[in-house]
Amino acid sequence: MKKIIILIPVFNDWESLSKLLSEINENIISVSEINLECLIVNDASTIQPPELRKPSNFWSIELLNMRENRGHARCNAFGIRYVFQNKEFDNLILMDGDGEDRPEEIKSLIEKIKEDSTTSVVAKRVKRSEGPFFQFLYQFHKLITFIFTGKNINFGNFCILTRSDVEKLHSKASLWSSFSGSVKKYIKSLKEINSIRGLRYFGPSKMSLFKLIIHSLSIIAVFKYQVFLRSTIMLIALAYLNSYLGVFSIFFQISIVIFNLLIFVVSLREQEKDLLNSNNNLVGVKKITH
Repeated sequence: MKKIIILIPVFNDWESLSKLLSEINENIISVSEINLECLIVNDASTIQPPELRKPSNFWSIELLNMRENRGHARCNAFGIRYVFQNKEFDNLILMDGDGEDRPEEIKSLIEKIKEDSTTSVVAKRVKRSEGPFFQFLYQFHKLITFIFTGKNINFGNFCILTRSDVEKLHSKASLWSSFSGSVKKYIKSLKEINSIRGLRYFGPSKMSLFKLIIHSLSIIAVFKYQVFLRSTIMLIALAYLNSYLGVFSIFFQISIVIFNLLIFVVSLREQEKDLLNSNNNLVGVKKITH
Protein backbone atom coordinates (compact mmCIF):
# COMPACT_ATOMS: atom_id res chain seq x y z
CA MET A 1 0.00 0.00 0.00
CA LYS A 2 1.42 3.37 -1.02
CA LYS A 3 2.09 6.01 1.60
CA ILE A 4 1.43 9.60 0.53
CA ILE A 5 2.29 12.63 2.66
CA ILE A 6 0.60 16.01 2.15
CA LEU A 7 2.69 19.03 3.19
CA ILE A 8 0.79 22.24 4.04
CA PRO A 9 2.39 25.46 5.38
CA VAL A 10 0.11 27.61 7.55
CA PHE A 11 0.39 31.07 9.08
CA ASN A 12 -2.65 31.98 11.21
CA ASP A 13 -5.16 30.70 8.63
CA TRP A 14 -6.49 27.87 10.82
CA GLU A 15 -10.12 28.25 9.73
CA SER A 16 -9.12 27.61 6.12
CA LEU A 17 -6.94 24.67 7.14
CA SER A 18 -9.81 22.96 8.97
CA LYS A 19 -12.05 23.34 5.93
CA LEU A 20 -9.28 22.10 3.63
CA LEU A 21 -8.63 18.95 5.69
CA SER A 22 -12.34 18.18 5.68
CA GLU A 23 -12.58 18.58 1.90
CA ILE A 24 -9.45 16.50 1.28
CA ASN A 25 -11.00 13.80 3.44
CA GLU A 26 -14.19 13.84 1.35
CA ASN A 27 -12.34 13.81 -1.98
CA ILE A 28 -9.90 11.06 -1.04
CA ILE A 29 -12.59 8.49 -0.22
CA SER A 30 -12.62 7.10 -3.76
CA VAL A 31 -8.81 6.76 -3.92
CA SER A 32 -7.98 3.26 -2.74
CA GLU A 33 -4.78 1.55 -1.64
CA ILE A 34 -3.07 4.55 -0.04
CA ASN A 35 -2.11 5.57 3.47
CA LEU A 36 -2.54 9.33 3.71
CA GLU A 37 -0.54 11.38 6.21
CA CYS A 38 -0.53 15.16 6.58
CA LEU A 39 2.28 17.41 7.85
CA ILE A 40 1.23 20.95 8.75
CA VAL A 41 4.09 23.44 9.11
CA ASN A 42 2.96 26.12 11.57
CA ASP A 43 5.06 29.12 10.50
CA ALA A 44 5.22 30.69 13.97
CA SER A 45 1.56 31.72 13.85
CA THR A 46 0.51 34.55 16.16
CA ILE A 47 -2.95 32.95 16.48
CA GLN A 48 -3.05 29.88 18.69
CA PRO A 49 -3.79 26.74 16.66
CA PRO A 50 -7.17 25.17 17.46
CA GLU A 51 -7.62 21.60 18.59
CA LEU A 52 -7.32 19.84 15.27
CA ARG A 53 -9.00 16.48 14.69
CA LYS A 54 -7.86 13.76 12.35
CA PRO A 55 -10.37 13.16 9.55
CA SER A 56 -11.35 9.53 9.06
CA ASN A 57 -9.40 8.93 5.84
CA PHE A 58 -6.09 10.23 7.19
CA TRP A 59 -3.60 7.82 8.72
CA SER A 60 -2.20 10.62 10.91
CA ILE A 61 -1.68 14.38 11.11
CA GLU A 62 1.42 16.07 12.52
CA LEU A 63 1.71 19.73 13.45
CA LEU A 64 5.29 21.02 13.12
CA ASN A 65 5.65 24.21 15.15
CA MET A 66 8.34 26.67 14.06
CA ARG A 67 10.12 29.15 16.33
CA GLU A 68 10.46 32.03 13.85
CA ASN A 69 8.33 33.03 10.87
CA ARG A 70 10.27 32.31 7.68
CA GLY A 71 7.59 32.58 5.00
CA HIS A 72 5.73 30.17 2.75
CA ALA A 73 8.61 29.16 0.42
CA ARG A 74 10.97 28.40 3.28
CA CYS A 75 8.33 26.41 5.15
CA ASN A 76 8.02 24.24 2.05
CA ALA A 77 11.81 23.90 1.84
CA PHE A 78 12.04 22.90 5.50
CA GLY A 79 9.12 20.51 5.11
CA ILE A 80 10.66 18.76 2.12
CA ARG A 81 13.91 18.20 4.05
CA TYR A 82 12.02 17.06 7.15
CA VAL A 83 9.95 14.55 5.20
CA PHE A 84 12.96 13.10 3.39
CA GLN A 85 15.03 12.80 6.57
CA ASN A 86 12.34 11.55 8.94
CA LYS A 87 9.59 9.77 7.02
CA GLU A 88 9.01 6.63 5.03
CA PHE A 89 6.88 7.55 2.01
CA ASP A 90 6.27 6.89 -1.65
CA ASN A 91 5.01 10.32 -2.72
CA LEU A 92 4.86 13.85 -1.35
CA ILE A 93 2.06 16.29 -2.20
CA LEU A 94 2.65 20.02 -1.69
CA MET A 95 -0.32 22.37 -1.51
CA ASP A 96 -1.43 25.68 -0.01
CA GLY A 97 -3.75 25.68 2.96
CA ASP A 98 -6.16 28.44 1.88
CA GLY A 99 -8.28 26.66 -0.74
CA GLU A 100 -6.55 28.07 -3.82
CA ASP A 101 -5.11 24.59 -4.47
CA ARG A 102 -8.35 22.69 -4.93
CA PRO A 103 -8.60 19.45 -2.91
CA GLU A 104 -10.68 17.75 -5.63
CA GLU A 105 -7.58 17.82 -7.86
CA ILE A 106 -5.58 15.63 -5.47
CA LYS A 107 -7.33 12.61 -6.96
CA SER A 108 -6.15 13.67 -10.44
CA LEU A 109 -2.56 13.99 -9.20
CA ILE A 110 -2.66 10.54 -7.62
CA GLU A 111 -4.27 8.90 -10.64
CA LYS A 112 -1.73 10.52 -12.95
CA ILE A 113 1.27 9.32 -10.96
CA LYS A 114 -0.21 5.81 -10.84
CA GLU A 115 0.26 5.72 -14.63
CA ASP A 116 4.02 6.15 -14.13
CA SER A 117 5.23 5.91 -10.54
CA THR A 118 8.72 7.16 -11.48
CA THR A 119 7.66 10.62 -12.72
CA SER A 120 6.46 13.52 -10.58
CA VAL A 121 3.31 15.42 -11.58
CA VAL A 122 2.70 19.18 -11.37
CA ALA A 123 -0.62 21.04 -11.50
CA LYS A 124 -0.45 23.28 -14.58
CA ARG A 125 -2.55 26.42 -14.19
CA VAL A 126 -5.04 26.59 -17.06
CA LYS A 127 -7.45 28.97 -15.35
CA ARG A 128 -6.93 31.46 -12.55
CA SER A 129 -9.39 33.06 -10.14
CA GLU A 130 -7.68 36.45 -9.78
CA GLY A 131 -8.67 39.70 -11.48
CA PRO A 132 -7.49 40.82 -14.93
CA PHE A 133 -4.60 42.95 -13.60
CA PHE A 134 -3.07 40.04 -11.67
CA GLN A 135 -3.58 37.72 -14.61
CA PHE A 136 -1.82 40.22 -16.90
CA LEU A 137 1.14 40.35 -14.48
CA TYR A 138 1.22 36.56 -14.34
CA GLN A 139 1.38 36.27 -18.13
CA PHE A 140 4.05 38.99 -18.24
CA HIS A 141 6.05 37.05 -15.62
CA LYS A 142 5.85 33.88 -17.72
CA LEU A 143 6.99 35.77 -20.82
CA ILE A 144 9.98 37.41 -19.10
CA THR A 145 10.92 34.07 -17.51
CA PHE A 146 10.90 32.36 -20.90
CA ILE A 147 12.88 35.14 -22.61
CA PHE A 148 15.67 35.18 -20.02
CA THR A 149 15.78 31.50 -19.02
CA GLY A 150 14.24 29.53 -21.88
CA LYS A 151 11.95 27.83 -19.34
CA ASN A 152 8.17 27.72 -19.43
CA ILE A 153 7.18 27.56 -15.75
CA ASN A 154 3.39 27.30 -15.63
CA PHE A 155 2.94 25.71 -12.19
CA GLY A 156 3.29 26.68 -8.56
CA ASN A 157 3.67 24.57 -5.43
CA PHE A 158 0.75 22.20 -6.06
CA CYS A 159 2.22 18.88 -7.19
CA ILE A 160 2.95 15.27 -6.26
CA LEU A 161 6.62 14.27 -6.10
CA THR A 162 8.27 10.87 -6.17
CA ARG A 163 10.64 9.97 -3.35
CA SER A 164 13.60 10.07 -5.73
CA ASP A 165 12.72 13.62 -6.81
CA VAL A 166 12.36 14.71 -3.18
CA GLU A 167 15.87 13.36 -2.67
CA LYS A 168 17.12 15.48 -5.60
CA LEU A 169 15.55 18.65 -4.20
CA HIS A 170 15.96 18.44 -0.43
CA SER A 171 19.48 19.91 -0.25
CA LYS A 172 19.45 22.39 -3.15
CA ALA A 173 20.14 25.98 -2.08
CA SER A 174 17.62 27.38 -4.56
CA LEU A 175 14.83 25.51 -2.75
CA TRP A 176 15.18 28.04 0.07
CA SER A 177 14.03 30.75 -2.35
CA SER A 178 11.87 29.14 -5.05
CA PHE A 179 10.19 25.74 -5.19
CA SER A 180 8.89 25.83 -8.77
CA GLY A 181 12.18 27.18 -10.12
CA SER A 182 14.08 24.42 -8.33
CA VAL A 183 11.72 21.74 -9.64
CA LYS A 184 12.17 22.98 -13.21
CA LYS A 185 15.95 23.10 -12.85
CA TYR A 186 16.66 19.79 -11.14
CA ILE A 187 13.81 17.49 -12.20
CA LYS A 188 14.22 16.82 -15.90
CA SER A 189 11.05 14.80 -16.49
CA LEU A 190 7.64 15.99 -15.31
CA LYS A 191 4.03 15.16 -16.11
CA GLU A 192 1.12 17.57 -15.79
CA ILE A 193 -2.54 17.76 -14.92
CA ASN A 194 -4.71 20.74 -15.80
CA SER A 195 -5.54 22.77 -12.72
CA ILE A 196 -7.98 25.59 -11.97
CA ARG A 197 -6.86 27.94 -9.23
CA GLY A 198 -9.58 28.03 -6.61
CA LEU A 199 -10.88 30.85 -4.46
CA ARG A 200 -9.59 31.44 -0.94
CA TYR A 201 -11.89 29.96 1.68
CA PHE A 202 -11.70 32.97 3.98
CA GLY A 203 -10.29 36.48 3.76
CA PRO A 204 -8.46 38.37 1.01
CA SER A 205 -5.36 37.16 -0.78
CA LYS A 206 -2.08 37.67 1.09
CA MET A 207 -0.15 38.10 -2.18
CA SER A 208 0.74 41.80 -2.46
CA LEU A 209 2.26 43.34 -5.60
CA PHE A 210 5.67 43.49 -3.88
CA LYS A 211 5.51 39.81 -2.88
CA LEU A 212 4.44 38.90 -6.41
CA ILE A 213 7.49 40.68 -7.88
CA ILE A 214 9.86 38.98 -5.41
CA HIS A 215 8.21 35.63 -6.16
CA SER A 216 8.71 36.14 -9.90
CA LEU A 217 12.33 37.28 -9.56
CA SER A 218 13.09 34.37 -7.20
CA ILE A 219 11.99 31.88 -9.86
CA ILE A 220 14.11 33.56 -12.52
CA ALA A 221 17.10 33.84 -10.15
CA VAL A 222 17.32 30.03 -9.95
CA PHE A 223 18.61 30.26 -13.54
CA LYS A 224 20.81 33.31 -12.99
CA TYR A 225 23.71 32.07 -15.12
CA GLN A 226 21.42 31.55 -18.10
CA VAL A 227 19.99 35.02 -17.45
CA PHE A 228 23.44 36.61 -17.41
CA LEU A 229 24.47 34.79 -20.60
CA ARG A 230 21.30 35.69 -22.52
CA SER A 231 21.51 39.27 -21.26
CA THR A 232 25.09 39.59 -22.52
CA ILE A 233 24.01 38.42 -25.97
CA MET A 234 21.11 40.91 -25.92
CA LEU A 235 23.41 43.79 -24.90
CA ILE A 236 25.85 42.99 -27.70
CA ALA A 237 23.00 42.82 -30.23
CA LEU A 238 21.58 46.13 -29.00
CA ALA A 239 25.01 47.77 -29.24
CA TYR A 240 25.14 46.85 -32.93
CA LEU A 241 21.62 48.22 -33.40
CA ASN A 242 22.30 51.57 -31.72
CA SER A 243 22.36 53.43 -35.01
CA TYR A 244 18.93 52.04 -35.94
CA LEU A 245 17.14 52.14 -32.60
CA GLY A 246 18.74 55.22 -31.09
CA VAL A 247 17.38 56.11 -27.67
CA PHE A 248 15.33 52.91 -27.53
CA SER A 249 18.50 50.83 -27.69
CA ILE A 250 19.99 52.73 -24.74
CA PHE A 251 16.73 52.34 -22.79
CA PHE A 252 16.68 48.56 -23.34
CA GLN A 253 20.35 48.23 -22.42
CA ILE A 254 19.87 50.10 -19.16
CA SER A 255 16.73 48.05 -18.40
CA ILE A 256 18.61 44.77 -18.95
CA VAL A 257 21.47 45.87 -16.69
CA ILE A 258 19.04 46.89 -13.91
CA PHE A 259 17.14 43.61 -14.33
CA ASN A 260 20.35 41.62 -13.95
CA LEU A 261 21.28 43.56 -10.82
CA LEU A 262 17.85 42.73 -9.35
CA ILE A 263 18.31 39.04 -10.23
CA PHE A 264 21.71 39.02 -8.55
CA VAL A 265 20.33 40.62 -5.36
CA VAL A 266 17.35 38.24 -5.22
CA SER A 267 19.64 35.24 -5.82
CA LEU A 268 21.28 36.01 -2.47
CA ARG A 269 18.10 34.61 -0.88
CA GLU A 270 19.35 31.14 -1.87
CA GLN A 271 21.08 30.28 1.39
CA GLU A 272 22.25 26.66 1.47
CA LYS A 273 23.42 26.99 5.07
CA ASP A 274 20.01 28.22 6.23
CA LEU A 275 18.31 25.38 4.37
CA LEU A 276 20.58 22.71 5.83
CA ASN A 277 20.10 24.15 9.34
CA SER A 278 16.36 24.82 8.98
CA ASN A 279 15.57 22.00 11.42
CA ASN A 280 16.95 24.25 14.19
CA ASN A 281 13.83 26.41 13.79
CA LEU A 282 11.57 23.49 14.75
CA VAL A 283 10.42 23.75 18.38
CA GLY A 284 8.04 20.80 18.58
CA VAL A 285 5.98 18.19 16.78
CA LYS A 286 2.41 17.40 17.82
CA LYS A 287 0.91 14.19 16.47
CA ILE A 288 -2.85 14.08 16.03
CA THR A 289 -4.16 10.54 15.89
CA HIS A 290 -7.88 11.01 16.61
